Amino acid sequence: MGGGPSRMPPKALEQVLEGLRTLLPWWLVLGALAVTSLALSMPDSSRAWMSRQVGEDSRLSQLKGITDLARQWTRPRVEIADDWITAKTVTVPYGINTFLHHEVGQARRQAVIGLAAQAGFAYLRQPMPWEDVEIHGANDFMDRRNDPPRSAWFKYDNIVRLARAEGLQLVFRLDDPPTWAIGNEAAMGSQAPPRNFQDYADFGAAVATHFKGRVRHYQLWNEPNIFPEWGNQPVSPEAYAQLLQAAATAIRAVDPEAVIVLAALASTTAYTGDTRQGGSLNDLVYLERLYQAGAAPYFDVLAVQGYGLWSGPLDRRMHPLVINFGRVQFARDLMVQHGDADKPIWISEMNWNAVPTGRAAPFGRVSLKRKPGTCPWPSSASRNGLGWNLPMSGI
Repeated sequence: MGGGPSRMPPKALEQVLEGLRTLLPWWLVLGALAVTSLALSMPDSSRAWMSRQVGEDSRLSQLKGITDLARQWTRPRVEIADDWITAKTVTVPYGINTFLHHEVGQARRQAVIGLAAQAGFAYLRQPMPWEDVEIHGANDFMDRRNDPPRSAWFKYDNIVRLARAEGLQLVFRLDDPPTWAIGNEAAMGSQAPPRNFQDYADFGAAVATHFKGRVRHYQLWNEPNIFPEWGNQPVSPEAYAQLLQAAATAIRAVDPEAVIVLAALASTTAYTGDTRQGGSLNDLVYLERLYQAGAAPYFDVLAVQGYGLWSGPLDRRMHPLVINFGRVQFARDLMVQHGDADKPIWISEMNWNAVPTGRAAPFGRVSLKRKPGTCPWPSSASRNGLGWNLPMSGI
């Protein structure tokens, strides 16, 4: 027998390596705990650094955040196509959500639009409820709810005229079908999609025809992955893909310059919305199924919601079951995987909740003192790795 070193049997070696792989995340966590303990004893500058990594202020939250980051190193990194961002990034204007159709009279609408312009916003994301335009039946654009009747376009023509006078562009959000399109509204709910998707497509074409040359951006529905935005029924990415295809095709036919914005998907970790009424479906699962259903050719901009909830916008933690401002990178990763890297993402709504103390805060709480310092942060986040985003501030 030779005197060389004995070799470990392959199967035993595999078992050792597998054991090391299993222990590795925990060694990283323990290492992070040690580093963080040291950091917590350091001056405020160290805590400021940790705040920039995890978007948290309290010591315990920062401690948890650093361990979360350590675990993150053991998972595959998201692919956000940095090279495309570098090549395409420009100065991105901001938008703000408005509900001008609820304002009484031109003077109040003009005041709101004037404030938005003074604040430096470039876009207004403005609902155009289908039920407020094609009220009484298909191809009927008269409003006979009051006497005397008048054109149902009147209010929205006024909004467009005032916005254009201030140099603002509009993103019209088309949803909320009229009763006649839903059918049994009592059973289906007032936000259910129409029985016949072609009715919605015809409405979209009518809007694009009426505003051609004045409005370019149309967002087709809102948050179809959660209840009750898809009515009293299970949500369905495949059904929404059909609705999107019908409406986008009809709008582009009358206005080739139109920009189709996907319905903003609400961030959620729920998984039962596609199997039971009243549930919601994880936004990333929903988006993957949209791509599988062939939705990609029918939108020009992908939209998400970017509420900060429990941590600040500089939170770098990435986990599919955690909702934070950085979650949008998972959506970007799916876009890249499906060959959609050249499309931008627009954050349709974002904010942090300033819920008074003493009241429940299921979606996080930011003090009024902290909020003014929180909301400007997304501009920094967008310049550092989220360059394909156009945030829309919520009001």
